[in-house]
Amino acid sequence: MLVSDHVQALLTRERTLLADIQAFLDTQGAPPEVVEHARTAARALDETFLLVVVGEFNAGKSSFVNALLGAQVLPEGVTPTTDRIYVLVHGEKPGQMEPTRDPFVSRLTYPLPSLEGVALVDTPGTNAIIRQHQALTEGFLPRADLVLFLTSADRPFTESERQFLSLAARWGRSVIMVVNKADLLETPEQKAQVREFVEAGARGVLGLTPPVLLISARGEQRGGDPGFLALREVLKMRLSETERTRLKLQGPLNTAAELLNGEETRADAARTTLKEDLVILSDLEAQRERHRETMHGELDGQLNRVSRLLAEFEVRADRFIDDKLRFSNIRGLINPRDLEDAFRREAVADLPDAIDRQFGSMIDRFVEANLHFWEDVQAFLIRRQPSSEVARTRFSYDRGALLEGIAGSAREHLELTTEQELGRQLSQDAEDAMKGAVGGLAGGIGIGAGIGALIGASALDFTGGILAGLTLGSLGLFVLPNKRLQAHRHLRAKVAALREALERIVRREYEREQERADARLRDAISPYTRFTEQEQARLAGAQTRAATLRAELDGLKAEVGGLG
Repeated sequence: MLVSDHVQALLTRERTLLADIQAFLDTQGAPPEVVEHARTAARALDETFLLVVVGEFNAGKSSFVNALLGAQVLPEGVTPTTDRIYVLVHGEKPGQMEPTRDPFVSRLTYPLPSLEGVALVDTPGTNAIIRQHQALTEGFLPRADLVLFLTSADRPFTESERQFLSLAARWGRSVIMVVNKADLLETPEQKAQVREFVEAGARGVLGLTPPVLLISARGEQRGGDPGFLALREVLKMRLSETERTRLKLQGPLNTAAELLNGEETRADAARTTLKEDLVILSDLEAQRERHRETMHGELDGQLNRVSRLLAEFEVRADRFIDDKLRFSNIRGLINPRDLEDAFRREAVADLPDAIDRQFGSMIDRFVEANLHFWEDVQAFLIRRQPSSEVARTRFSYDRGALLEGIAGSAREHLELTTEQELGRQLSQDAEDAMKGAVGGLAGGIGIGAGIGALIGASALDFTGGILAGLTLGSLGLFVLPNKRLQAHRHLRAKVAALREALERIVRREYEREQERADARLRDAISPYTRFTEQEQARLAGAQTRAATLRAELDGLKAEVGGLG
């Protein structure tokens, strides 16, 4: 490389900029291969100028390289003969193979003056059957300083060649188009037609018209080819000290530009993803509110059914009081135990069992609705997979882990909170609360049984009160009617208190369990909420930093371009 003071200053600035871009990509969590490309671009400044030959395996690349060097350096054949990348450099010992860090790259020396200061790179065919061959070539392309893109006159500019050339355009490589086997074209018109076809195809991919030279490697090896003479003149100009310096500095900058483009694309995709995730978090909160409203609505319906059971009991009890507290039943009133048994049998009837069944139905429905809600949350989150644009970045890994954590919380809730477990807990909570409401009467027994005990106590209360005033010596004309009214009032008060206690207990337990479910959802989502906030701040800062690096890069590219 021609290193004047001006070039040295540009070289220093470029090294600093490439280091800054590499650090930026690393801190932004870019894919490992992207960071490695940035590292390779910086190393390329200290490497020999790389003149890279690419093309399909049947384009005659090895023959072309041998003809260009004027020596039989590489094997030739009708099948893919190059299964690795050969880096040919000037050396005193012909054909000496030197190992490299890459097992698929061989360094070959040859005593040729034309290779001084230049490394000529022969790559596997871009359409080779072995996919590893194409991967080798594509991976080496970002390191090229100048690309000799070889196509064949019998099949000029195929679709696979167009796709490969687009990679060169993506990395901003400087390209010379070479059409081999031009000796197959019999007339000047055919040659002009092929040239125009290749020029048009290359222009469509590269956005500019590169040099297009028609050559015959076979003709050059057999005595000389005019096309090769023109190619050598082009290469002489492109490989001059000044032009080599410009291309050597330009290549890493173009690589850096592509890497920044990729990071900006990933950042844009991440911002879009975060916006969508914020909408999803809002949707989850809305789902939670709708679920709460639905549960409260269902609770009102369940409590109305319990209230109807109590109302039916009240009707039966009123009828019992009216039937039993009469002078015609004076003998039945003498025995309080018989009266109490009759009350339980005729008025209370199956009320405890009915309330037990209603509570069982209420709990089952509560558990089912909560489980369905968590199933919906889990399915909702599973669908939120990282988009392809942000795949394999630190953003996608962190985001995926957090989403998996939320979905995992949902799975854990679904697995551990079975209907039996949650139902048992809710039932126990209700019974514990009932103990306090009815003075310990329900201790150790079911809800319905506790209610039965409470109602039984009421029966003892008002029947005992009646009997206390019914003695043969003090039986007055209005004693029974008054006792009947007193029994009705006492019954109303007891049933009202029971209804109020049941509603208070059930609403409280519903609310407690709903708070537990809400807390689980909040605990599961809060890490991701913090992540979205942090990522938004990070992406905003990265956008500013990327713009600064882009401005420096564009300015440096303009100065390097001025070297030519």
